[in-house]
Amino acid sequence: MTEAGPIAYLAPSREAGRDLVRRAIEGSVIMLNLLRFRDVADYSADPELAPETPITGAQAFDLYIRHTLPLLRESGGDLVFVGSGGPFLIGPDHESWDLVMLVRQSSVASFLAFESHQAYLAGIGHRTAAIADARLLPVTELPVPS
Repeated sequence: MTEAGPIAYLAPSREAGRDLVRRAIEGSVIMLNLLRFRDVADYSADPELAPETPITGAQAFDLYIRHTLPLLRESGGDLVFVGSGGPFLIGPDHESWDLVMLVRQSSVASFLAFESHQAYLAGIGHRTAAIADARLLPVTELPVPS
C-alpha cells in the first residue's frame, strides 16, 4: 500500500519479463488476465484515441479488444476465454475483478514479439485508458491426471 492507496499493476516490470524468459517455457503459453476497469476511461496518456464523449473503462477495453484480436490471431495467438469476474471465493476479500480472460500465445517468444508489434501498440492506449488494476499470470498446460 502507498499513502495514496493500494498499488495498481498495469504493466510488467523489467524483472518480471526477464523471469518469464528465464522460465524457458516450451510451446504455447496461456495468459490468465484479471482486470479491474476505471469507472470512466482515462485517455490523458493517449488523447488522440479518446472518443468525443467520455466512456467507461469497460467500453474502452472493448475498443482495445476489437483492435487487438485480429492482430493477436495473425500472430498465432487467440482469445480462449472471456468471463465476467467478481469477488474471490477463496482469496482476498478486498479484491474484486471485472473481467477474466485467458489468452493463448503459441510461445513466449511470440508473446514478447507481439507486445512490441507497431500495429498493436497503436491501440494500446485504449487498454491504458480502461484499466485501473490488473494481474497477468503466464501458465502452461499440464496433463490431466487420469
